[in-house]
Amino acid sequence: MQQDPQYYKDKIVTIPNLMSILRLLLIPLIMWQYVVRQDYGWTAVLLIFSGVTDVVDGFIARKFHMISDLGKAIDPVADKLTQMAMLYCLISRFPYMMIPLAVMVIKESVAAVLALMVIQKTGVVCGAVWHGKLATVLLYLTMIAHFLWIRIPVVVSKLSVAVCTMAILLSAVLYGYGHIQTLRRESCA
Repeated sequence: MQQDPQYYKDKIVTIPNLMSILRLLLIPLIMWQYVVRQDYGWTAVLLIFSGVTDVVDGFIARKFHMISDLGKAIDPVADKLTQMAMLYCLISRFPYMMIPLAVMVIKESVAAVLALMVIQKTGVVCGAVWHGKLATVLLYLTMIAHFLWIRIPVVVSKLSVAVCTMAILLSAVLYGYGHIQTLRRESCA
């Protein structure tokens, strides 16, 4: 017997939420592997594990109707903090990683303010959209490539970083537009 989709809306302890918390707890371990141990292979493994838990928690939330307002809020926070932490780590070997990190910090700061305005006006927490997921996938692939491919050619490195940065910018524009549209009509698209 399936639960009513509204059953989990206000729940805090759900499997997807616990997986998001696990991703938050993995951040210091991932950074320790990269910075202290300089074990880029294990860093990549932990980052892949973190990414897989992100996909699995989303699948579980949708499949078993465990979508909660907390989950909609904490899941992207776990994703973005993981991504920002990894970009920060990569700056030590690839200084131009500062560009996507700076773009991401600005994008997420603006998106957070707009999302809070949407929640305040509508009472609704909007979920992730395709362009945000695309930017996330491209960023994870780029980061993993930089962890595993120790002598990555500069042109490949810079091209992948440029593609990620463009995807983050595209997502920023589309999220901003979407939030403004939501504020006008008072419901998520």
